[in-house]
Parts: sequence; structure tokens; C-alpha cells
Amino acid sequence: MKETYWGYWLILLGVFVIVIMMLISNVTTQNTEDYYLIKEVTEASMVDAINYGYYREHGELKIDREKFIESFLRRFAENVSFNTYEISFYDIYEAPPKVSVKVTSKTRSFIIAGDSTSFDIVNRVDAVLELQGQE
Repeated sequence: MKETYWGYWLILLGVFVIVIMMLISNVTTQNTEDYYLIKEVTEASMVDAINYGYYREHGELKIDREKFIESFLRRFAENVSFNTYEISFYDIYEAPPKVSVKVTSKTRSFIIAGDSTSFDIVNRVDAVLELQGQE
């Protein structure tokens, strides 16, 4: 009879460890995917927002602030659902082009033994657009 109880406890412990590992894996995988998504969307949005008229006239890169924000939100919304993300824009400089974007992802709450826990992951990306090949 004692061996049967030890078997039950061992199976219960195994299930508990697997559930915890799945929760941690889900959070870390989501963080990595979000970071690379934000990085790529920021770069593409900065290229979309280049003011080519200013570049032809002065020979310097300049982005349009509103066009960058519009392009970023459109591209980001194509890949994720907005109900779990909060997006903040900091330090958008038009010339020279520099942007700082902070994205906070809200994960669902986990209830373990009556205690509610949620993970809010914050990713912040600073990007500078450079023109290579000019002296």
C-alpha cells in the first residue's frame, strides 16, 4: 500500500513539473518572438517614413513622425492582436532619424493555489536609421 502512494505522489509531482515548465516556456518564447517582431517592424516602418523630398533637397535622411507611427501600428497589428499589447513611442526624432518604441505585452493571469499571477513583459527598442556609402 505504501508503494502505491509513492507512485501516486511521483505521478502528481511529474504533472506539476510539466505544467510549470510549459508556463515558463510559453512566457520566454513569447518574449523572444515579440522582440524580433518589434525590431523588424520598427526598421521597416522607418524606411517607409523616409521623406524623399527632403533627402533630394538637403542630402540628409529625415522621417515623417506621423507616417512612422501609422506604418508601425499597421504592420504590428497585422501580426498580433492589440488587446494584449500596449505600445508607447518615445523620442521620435525626424532628423537624424531615431525612434524609441516600448511594447508591453499583457499575459493572461494564472491562478495557482488560489493566488493569481500575471506576467507583463516589457520590450524596448531604440533604432537609428543611417545612410551608408556617403562621406
